[in-house]
Amino acid sequence: MPVVCCAADGKLIATPGVSQIEGSGGGGLVPWAQLAGYASQDEVAFNVFCSRGEVDDYRLDVCGAQTNLYDRLELSIAEQTFHVDALDRNIRQRIFGAKLRLYGDIVYSDWPQLSLGIQHKTLHDPFVADLLGAEDDSGTDYYLAASKLHLGAIAGLNWLWNVTGRYTEANQTGLLGFGAKGEGAELVWEASTALLLGRHIALGVEYRQKPDNLSLKEDDWKSLFLAWVPNKSLNITAGWIDLGDIAGAKHQDGIYFSIMGNF
Repeated sequence: MPVVCCAADGKLIATPGVSQIEGSGGGGLVPWAQLAGYASQDEVAFNVFCSRGEVDDYRLDVCGAQTNLYDRLELSIAEQTFHVDALDRNIRQRIFGAKLRLYGDIVYSDWPQLSLGIQHKTLHDPFVADLLGAEDDSGTDYYLAASKLHLGAIAGLNWLWNVTGRYTEANQTGLLGFGAKGEGAELVWEASTALLLGRHIALGVEYRQKPDNLSLKEDDWKSLFLAWVPNKSLNITAGWIDLGDIAGAKHQDGIYFSIMGNF
């Protein structure tokens, strides 16, 4: 990971969160209202990241990049590769994202920071999705996120929470296509909370509700993560993920790891 001499540093350390599996700034599973990187209103930030989630029968690898323009607009791209062990097959998806800060600052405003985001997803390997009855191989998620950091809230430690509402028709975040015959987009809920154990370590949990479009029931996702932020140029995150049943494969849980560099 490159060492950067001039990274944007207009925010408190660790407050932008980490890299989300669809490329947005936030937690590992859930986009937060914070914009990626440490850019203030007169700075531009750029981040790169790679992550891996490995459960019993599947593996998800993601690499991407984010830019924060003057703490107002975040743009992102992510390339996902989902390996299905049973078929010895990779499913690839590309995601372009944008997030606009509508109001506030997670630390300094009285009310939570609010941001509106979109994630446009294109599935490049639709064979499995078509087999399961998905209607489309591309789609767009829309979400509204609210985040707030409370300084010294719990035993003198900083506490962060986020709630996100997502309007989506993605099956397993789009890796199994979008929608199904007679089924459309629906509103689902996502949430995160984290306790900052000092300036450089955060311990948190996440929950992500999932839609049910295909004949196979789609379980909600959960995670427990530990993020280490030694400085404003580097972030390393490890965690445990529970993805439930995926395409008939039962009890998919395992480990998650991510590394991000901030410029």
